[in-house]
Amino acid sequence: MTQATTPIRPRERDAVIQSLRAGTVPRVGQAHIQVGRVAEVQALLADITRIADGGSGSRFVIGDYGAGKTFFLNLVRSVALEKRLVTVHADLSPDRRLQATGGQARSLYAELMRNLATRAKPDGAALPSVIERFVGQAVAQAREQGVPAEAVIRERLAALTELTGGYDFADVVARYWQGHDTGNEQLTSDAVRWLRAEFSTRTDARNALGVRTIIDDAGFYDHLKLMARFVTFAGYDGLLVCLDEMVNLYKLANTQARNGNYEQILRIVNDSLQGSAAHLGFLFGGTPDFLLDTRRGLYSYPALQSRLAENSFATGGLVDHSGPVLRLANLTPEDYYVLLIKLRHLYAAGDESAYLVPDEALTAYMQHCAQRLGDAFHRTPRHTITGFLNLLAVLEQNPGTDWPAHLGRVEIPVDVDPDLEPLDYSDDGDDDLATVKL
Repeated sequence: MTQATTPIRPRERDAVIQSLRAGTVPRVGQAHIQVGRVAEVQALLADITRIADGGSGSRFVIGDYGAGKTFFLNLVRSVALEKRLVTVHADLSPDRRLQATGGQARSLYAELMRNLATRAKPDGAALPSVIERFVGQAVAQAREQGVPAEAVIRERLAALTELTGGYDFADVVARYWQGHDTGNEQLTSDAVRWLRAEFSTRTDARNALGVRTIIDDAGFYDHLKLMARFVTFAGYDGLLVCLDEMVNLYKLANTQARNGNYEQILRIVNDSLQGSAAHLGFLFGGTPDFLLDTRRGLYSYPALQSRLAENSFATGGLVDHSGPVLRLANLTPEDYYVLLIKLRHLYAAGDESAYLVPDEALTAYMQHCAQRLGDAFHRTPRHTITGFLNLLAVLEQNPGTDWPAHLGRVEIPVDVDPDLEPLDYSDDGDDDLATVKL
């Protein structure tokens, strides 16, 4: 079977191969190796269209460890960028949460803003460019109307004042223009720092910018709504927030902290369902345990369980991609075969004459993986991809060797989620019984 000729840049090819061999998701070149997931991508494409039209949405992308959640989220982000949305993304960790009192939520917001991306800057760090675009449009409008540029900026930002934190947000953007107009680089830098939630005290923010508030833990979600509205003023169609590794909330031992984060998720879901947020969408990536566990997962919070309950009619092979929970289906054998074809084509940099293995080697490798992994072969493609690329690397660096001789030595370990083994319940804090000594 031949692969259609597709231009592959050497830098892109090397970046994808190195990421996949390390078991991580490549930041570029996803289109070269994308297979399957057609229905899921179409469902989220409809969400992106709704966000661009002024709506909102929230989706929970659920899949087993190694099933391709992060790859899928990155693919959707690239689609959103092509549709003129601004995207932000971050992985949750013990130091980055949706709700906290010790700065963890502010840290998550700061990470999101550092990763803010546009079509022109898909790798992140695009916040200054978005502000410059807004200011440039306001200056052009001011010249046409013969009025001061700051007056136009204030007028265009007036709609933000109806939202929580909108007054100071508008003031900071105006300060950015003042610094830009007067050549005060320190003022423009301080404005960007404030918008990135890098001020830790109100005193520092007041001394630098004259505003009395900062983006803190309590303002995490409110300022995301402000940013979604602001990017539309700059000419974009909306904001897509991608949050991965949601299992870190599931791992929180403290029940109060865990429920606080689930309350924040509930607020986001309610706003999405009721249309309270405009031009704003959320994607949450998590494992089935994070969703279904009635002790620590989202289903432990009754209000979320009722909103995220799956369609009872979607059984027996039937699917429903319109609900808030989007389960990643297993790749079919046909999908795996196409994936191996694409990997072989990518490794050869698009040159069919440089293929290291023939078509029959792909079938033999799939049979080898199925024998080693059993049912896990269809659920978790991570190690299957890594093993195949390792095989190609050996064949490339040892010319004259036959692929059948190496096939039996390819090790394909079963993917086990390290975040869930072992799970310590001893510090959960919500046990029903207690030991009393007299």
